Amino acid sequence: MSSLTRTLPASWFCNPAMYQLERRAVFFKSWHFLGPVTRFQDRSSPVVYEIAQVILIVENLSEASEDINTDGIVVRSKDNSVSIRSHITPSGLVFATLSLDTPPFSEFFKGLEELTNKVDFTKLPHRRSISYEGRFNWKTMIDGFQECLHCQYTHPTFSKFYPPTFYSVQNHSNFSEHVVDPTKDSDGLFLYFYPICTLNVYGGGMSSFRSLPSTNPGVTRMEFDYYHSGTEEEFEEYFKFVRQVAMEDFELCEVAQANMERGIYGQGILNPEKERGVAFYQQQVRKAVRAQFEKEKALRLPEGLAKTKPLSHRCYKQPQLVA
Repeated sequence: MSSLTRTLPASWFCNPAMYQLERRAVFFKSWHFLGPVTRFQDRSSPVVYEIAQVILIVENLSEASEDINTDGIVVRSKDNSVSIRSHITPSGLVFATLSLDTPPFSEFFKGLEELTNKVDFTKLPHRRSISYEGRFNWKTMIDGFQECLHCQYTHPTFSKFYPPTFYSVQNHSNFSEHVVDPTKDSDGLFLYFYPICTLNVYGGGMSSFRSLPSTNPGVTRMEFDYYHSGTEEEFEEYFKFVRQVAMEDFELCEVAQANMERGIYGQGILNPEKERGVAFYQQQVRKAVRAQFEKEKALRLPEGLAKTKPLSHRCYKQPQLVA
């Protein structure tokens, strides 16, 4: 049993000091998926994002046209003192950073463009975006997305079209590809971009979500974008289908978070095959946080965090760094 991967302790999902450490270790050093270029074709309305309390603004500065434009898309931070970088893949996906501490895109997402270049993401127009808060940590939602053990009994409609018989997760450099049926290349595309973003192409449309953290580790803002090229009736049918799956996950996440905050769940062991996606992203978080902690401890910045001592796995007031 000692060789099996253990989950992150519950304290990592409930502790304000831990989130601040994650903010510096994970969010400021990652590339974040914002959307396909079709999301940014309205010249009159810039798209505003808030990721880990940093506000990004995406504008299309090109002249209005019926064609999909990529050259005119620019990403900037609202705070002029914050320097960021942005990247548009050849297939039309827009990414950005929250600081200059992030590795080059080709290094952070090594091999991603080889996969996404198989799809032309300029074909599906943006149809709708929604946003709301959930009573759970940002990682709680990613836990659910990165495995499908729960799919058969929680998502009966989804499982009817995408049976979990052959479901597997293939992990790469800071991203994961979810494969529903390895014998069917066109049987949907499900991608996770570390740390908080997803992109799903299935059911005739495309959707993405961002699990956005707040300074309260028990609250996350979920943002969803939906894309579809069909009629209004066809889009609404697709929207109803994917929203049902999203709300089923939402309810699970709130219950899971409540169990951690009540001390019912502290830490567990991951299935090495069925939960490899969870193990992958949690190990990425664990590695980044530990490295940042040791760096700040050596610099004695901040003083209070540098003196943090290991505690139990439950949701106490200080972070537990020994997993």
